[in-house]
Amino acid sequence: MTATVTATRDNFTSLVEAPGTVLVDFWAAWCGPCRMFAPVFEDAAQRHPDLVFAKVDTESEQELAAMFRVRSIPTLMVVRDGIVVYARPGAVPKPALEQLIEAVGALDMDEVRREVAQQAEAARPETAQGTAEAARGTDR
Repeated sequence: MTATVTATRDNFTSLVEAPGTVLVDFWAAWCGPCRMFAPVFEDAAQRHPDLVFAKVDTESEQELAAMFRVRSIPTLMVVRDGIVVYARPGAVPKPALEQLIEAVGALDMDEVRREVAQQAEAARPETAQGTAEAARGTDR
């Protein structure tokens, strides 16, 4: 019995925007490292039924892979409470995956949301322009 969910363009948003933690494995059948990582991912899914483990087949879901700029597979992405908190390519060994799951569970999500809001504010064009003008002493 599989403990993983197949993520597609149709169900991806509802999976990752739901409260809780979702681990997403971007993979392809022809990928050797993906095949080596698959049992590690499946084993973790069995051990953590409180988390969602989703698999995105990059061959059939090219749009999703492009949306997240997946350029190398396998790529593991972790989303908690709708926020991507981890995304890196490469097969993750079992002990490292367990450490990652623990670390994500221990995150202070209020702090993460504050950091995301600060980054979004800093990235706003008028804020960046205003900061540059202030630095030059040429406020509007």
